Formats: sequence, structure tokens, C-alpha cells
Amino acid sequence: MAEPHTIHVDIVSAEGELFSGAASMVFAPASQGALGIAPRHAPLLTLLKPGEVTVQTPEGERHHFFVGGGALEVQPSKVTVLADTAIRAKDLAEAAALEAKQRVEEALKDKSGHIDQAEALAELVRLTEQLKLIQRLRKK
Repeated sequence: MAEPHTIHVDIVSAEGELFSGAASMVFAPASQGALGIAPRHAPLLTLLKPGEVTVQTPEGERHHFFVGGGALEVQPSKVTVLADTAIRAKDLAEAAALEAKQRVEEALKDKSGHIDQAEALAELVRLTEQLKLIQRLRKK
């Protein structure tokens, strides 16, 4: 159970658990806008869009994760991130993301290709957000 001034956070995806521990704040890219979640937050269930989830520990350390979408459940003493895909920000590979983004952009330009436009556009958004996070963290 979380202490009064902390909230327990679990970040999981199909690949497994990425984080489980206490936090003083959680920031997440909800479908309707960015959320800041503190201990004793009102219960909430929302969808996540691709972007960065940041967990600030009680000691002030920040852990950054990229999620490709998913769901977020908030209870007064617990936050659960159920991500479609998730990766620690430090493990993101810029070159691979750029290459994948170029492939998707080329596939969208090729009108004769047999790609699902909606899936390709969703992948393009996910890769663009991933690259933004990589570049922002590199500046720090």
C-alpha cells in the first residue's frame, strides 16, 4: 500500500512489467490531454495516446517511458498504465525510429501499395511522438 504522500504505479504492456513502485507524481498523455496525477487523485479511467509517461519518485528521481497507446486507471492510492506497447525512454533507438518513420511515410505515398491507411497513420503518429521524446530527452 502506498504511503499518504505517494501513489503506487504499475506500468505494464504485453511484453511485461516496466515499472512498479511508489511515486509522488505521474504524468501521462491521456486521449483528451496531458494528465498530472498526485496521491489521492479522484478515480479515473481513460485512454492513452502515444507519448511519454513520467513517474516522479518520492526522492525526486524521474523515470521516463514511451507508450504507444493503451489505458490508464487511477485510484486514490494506485495508478495502472496498461500500454499497447511500452519502452523505457533510455532504451529508445533514434536511428531505428527514423528509419521506420521513413518506411511508413513512403508506404503512404505509394498509392498502389496494399497498406491500411488508418494503421499506417497511427504508426506514423506513434513514431513521431517517439522521436519527439528522444530529442527532448537528449537536450536535457
